[in-house]
Amino acid sequence: MLWWTISLIGMGILILVAVGIWKMSVASQRPRLMPNEIVPDVPYEEVTFQSEGSKLHGWIAMPPNADRCAAVVIAHGWGSNRSRVLRYAGPIYDSGIAVMLFDARSHGDSDPINAPSGLMFRDDVTAAVDFLKRQPGVDPERIAVLGHSMGGFGALLALGKGLPVRAVVTDSTPIRFDTMFTAELKRRKLPIFPLGYLIPWIWLWRSGISRADIRQSDIPSILERNLSAGGTPVLMVHSVRDGFIPADDLQKLVKKVPVEHLLVDSEGHSVSEKDPAFWQQVLPFLKKHLLS
Repeated sequence: MLWWTISLIGMGILILVAVGIWKMSVASQRPRLMPNEIVPDVPYEEVTFQSEGSKLHGWIAMPPNADRCAAVVIAHGWGSNRSRVLRYAGPIYDSGIAVMLFDARSHGDSDPINAPSGLMFRDDVTAAVDFLKRQPGVDPERIAVLGHSMGGFGALLALGKGLPVRAVVTDSTPIRFDTMFTAELKRRKLPIFPLGYLIPWIWLWRSGISRADIRQSDIPSILERNLSAGGTPVLMVHSVRDGFIPADDLQKLVKKVPVEHLLVDSEGHSVSEKDPAFWQQVLPFLKKHLLS
């Protein structure tokens, strides 16, 4: 009888722990919902489009007298929204290039889904590019993507699926799934062990991401294939003082894959553009591939 009682107590504890881990996994996979508090300070149009059956909201700002002009899709990161990446829009717009900013699913004003993931960002970036290509005044052959953090991760995954753009710029982008999971657990002040081993698998299961999907989402392999094929030009930017997604991943990557890159010196995860070196390299890169 004593053994049976101990077994029941032990089983009850295991069930409580399992339920607790499940709840933490679900909570950590739910991005902070931040309202769009500012709008572009230039003329813009409110737009909506579809991604995997969900409605996404965005803005398009066209330069004056635009006629088949080049354009850049700007993609935000996890827990962010389109207004928080407006910091990129001004210099690009002032260069005579149209800009499109949008809220990914489960972010900003766009429709929510049960289990957001990196593959969601991939599909939303692809949907934004497809939508922008059909807009009057936009040259569908001269489109680029600038993605911050998970927005950049999604852009690179989309590139691996043949995203039809002239160039991709990433800023403060994680290279590996592990980096993303660890960063989010740290932000939520959750222990890496054992949650760092358990929660990622729950995330992937809830998102319907298979082992094959994970293998196909290997950023170094995607970049290496793209480079070998003489494909889409890619510029990767990261701050050496990014405390959320460390620059280590990029520094290790470029030792194996000679992708064009820039390390800036701004303190934080969302401030790369404050280093003058950012625009000194990003704008010429975009102009070279969109305007020349």
